[in-house]
Amino acid sequence: MNDISALETKVPALLALLEGKGIEESLALLAAQFEGQIAFSTSLGIEDQLVTHYIFESNLPIRVFSLDTGRLFNETYNLLHKTNQHYGKKIEVFFPKHEAVEQMVTEKGTLSFYNSVEDRKQCCFVRKVEPLKRALQGVQLWITGIRAEQSDARQNLQLIEWDPAFQVIKYNPLKNWSLDAVREAISQLNIPYNPLHDKGFVSIGCAPCTRAIAEGEDFRAGRWWWESNSKKECGLHAR
Repeated sequence: MNDISALETKVPALLALLEGKGIEESLALLAAQFEGQIAFSTSLGIEDQLVTHYIFESNLPIRVFSLDTGRLFNETYNLLHKTNQHYGKKIEVFFPKHEAVEQMVTEKGTLSFYNSVEDRKQCCFVRKVEPLKRALQGVQLWITGIRAEQSDARQNLQLIEWDPAFQVIKYNPLKNWSLDAVREAISQLNIPYNPLHDKGFVSIGCAPCTRAIAEGEDFRAGRWWWESNSKKECGLHAR
């Protein structure tokens, strides 16, 4: 059995290990199980801020990193600085490879993602997916802040699952949380968050590709709103 296959077989045992345990205890157990091979990716959204808090407040040996696409909102950059200051920690930042960005923008322009789904996915790959692959090198367990209710594609989200695209075990601690529960925890724990969340932005990505949503709109309606497919993903959490 190769190393990847052996890693995938650990999923059932990890599910049993975490059964009935809260996020803080689960994070500590996983940090011990995967010492030096565990990481959390944050987009600095409200869910990710909550997970970051649990990691930083408990001083857990878990890498926390973020992907800077070069197209983020100023509010997101300000929050990155504020979060580092608040916890006295450093979130690692990964950028896209400049050669790939330069080639894409030279060939297709600065707004190519509006042209077609194919061009949008190319931009997402260059700016997000490829940097994530580098960020996950040497990682066996990847922690995320995604929730099942965020989209139809995430309804079958598992607490612990195998990610075949990135060949890692994935831990989704907020799987069953509602947005209201996340907001309540953020308020009670006095966690810094992006002020765009108070302006109708529920999912915050790159500035040209994100808008606020109206009451009653789907959670993902504010991302790539010009596309008709309701199962829109950038490739980081494709299911």
